[in-house]
Amino acid sequence: MRLLAFAFIFLFGFSSCAQSPKEKQTATKTSSATKQPSVPRDSLAIATFAGGCFWCTEEAAEKLKGVHDVISGYTGGSTKNPTYEQVSTGLTGHAEAVQIYYDPKVVSYQTLLEAFFAAHDPTTLNRQGPDEGTQYRSAIFYRTPEEKAQIEEYMKKLNATRAFQAPIVTEVAALKEFYPAEEEHQDFYRNNPNNPYMRAVSTPKVEKFKKKMEGKLKDE
Repeated sequence: MRLLAFAFIFLFGFSSCAQSPKEKQTATKTSSATKQPSVPRDSLAIATFAGGCFWCTEEAAEKLKGVHDVISGYTGGSTKNPTYEQVSTGLTGHAEAVQIYYDPKVVSYQTLLEAFFAAHDPTTLNRQGPDEGTQYRSAIFYRTPEEKAQIEEYMKKLNATRAFQAPIVTEVAALKEFYPAEEEHQDFYRNNPNNPYMRAVSTPKVEKFKKKMEGKLKDE
């Protein structure tokens, strides 16, 4: 599938998550600052993951039962209030990430972990497909010691059972500040179905994710 994606990019022009500002302006939606989930956020739990380009990661997470909202953004670095252009240089220390608001009575943190590892390749250091750099690293940002222990235990299990062909390189770090991305990056996948990157890279990943998480997804 990855070879087909690169063939598409070669034929129709190279495209990656780090697009030009002009290309990014094709998306329109409610600002992430005012976007509200279907239930009050203070009644929901929150999880934060980074699995490469956040356009695809957001779309995969949105499909899970019990997930009420997903915000694309930046975390893990030192630059305050970073812009997309700054993060794309790889110099801010931030990763493209998503903040998931979910109902723990419907979907567990364990299921979110399973979905996270099903949605990307956690064995490639600072890279996902055509996107390369620390901003595309695989990372999980925990909020409590219990979450950290659960993450490490699950990763240990995945490595022990050889769930992947290579060892997992996912970073596990305490969450600091999460900065929501610019408006045009929220729901980018759904707002830009004909974008070359969506068609060549993101859509195959999302379809693969849906097969792996069958039975745990919202009705479409």
